[in-house]
Amino acid sequence: MTTLICGSLAFDNIMNFEGRFSEHILPDQVHILNVSFLVPTLRRNFGGCAGNIGYSLHLLGGSPEVMATVGEDGEPYLARMRELGMSTRHVRVVAGSLTANAMITTDLDNNQITAFHPGAMMFSSQNKVADARGIALGIVAPDGPDAMREHVEGFAAAGIPFLFDPGQGLPILDGAALRRMVELASYLAVNDYEAKLLCTKTGWTLDDLNSRVKALIVTRGEHGSTIYADGRRHDIPVVTATRVVDPTGCGDAFRGGLLYGIEKGLDWPTTGRLASLMGSLKIAEQGPQTYAPTRAEILNRFAAEFGYGLE
Repeated sequence: MTTLICGSLAFDNIMNFEGRFSEHILPDQVHILNVSFLVPTLRRNFGGCAGNIGYSLHLLGGSPEVMATVGEDGEPYLARMRELGMSTRHVRVVAGSLTANAMITTDLDNNQITAFHPGAMMFSSQNKVADARGIALGIVAPDGPDAMREHVEGFAAAGIPFLFDPGQGLPILDGAALRRMVELASYLAVNDYEAKLLCTKTGWTLDDLNSRVKALIVTRGEHGSTIYADGRRHDIPVVTATRVVDPTGCGDAFRGGLLYGIEKGLDWPTTGRLASLMGSLKIAEQGPQTYAPTRAEILNRFAAEFGYGLE
């Protein structure tokens, strides 16, 4: 089963300020704010929701097809995907544009100042679900708003079941658009804050959302997750990480596990536990795509955690 992953590809530029923002930003002078921070360390990570989700699914041995856009500077990302054995056939290079970039500066108190340049992501609506062949499952992850709306419609028109993951797209999509997208989706995945925001924007309750999809997945960070499916509630335990280093991309790693479980027809408790494990493996490493367990290592860890194995 091949899964089409619609979303963003981005470079995450992570900088560390060896001080505290609060010591340099004067509350009574913010109207004339003009500050500069020396950042001795800089890491450039491969990121973006589609890239992160595809990477997680690839580690598990799934079949991801990433549909996204990069700019003229995107060749290093494409080269890395090819080195990993991931397809780039549905990644469009947008001339005259840069790949989406996040510039994140973190201080000693883990406060962050982030600037995000969408770049080529704003052209992702040029990609069409109908252009992909042999697709049996999909996901619409955070991306340009036009692309998210069109990809939802594309999956629905093609009769392809898909997971709707609104995430960071929630603030830029209005209630009517969100109601339409949920109604067309097969599965819906949100964290607990996003669930509340989605209810507010749609005017629906959590039960209303649940009634419109085959499965509603709500993640709760260190408190695990809950899957509502087939008239039942499945409480999924968190997998304790070997260390907690960086939460960036944990939700995407979790979604890769969800897609693998759906691909393979696993039951929901098993699917949720696998997703939880992927998030745990990710949080132990810096960056969204730097964890690199083998499939055998993932399966062994699953068996050790839950007392039974996966095929």
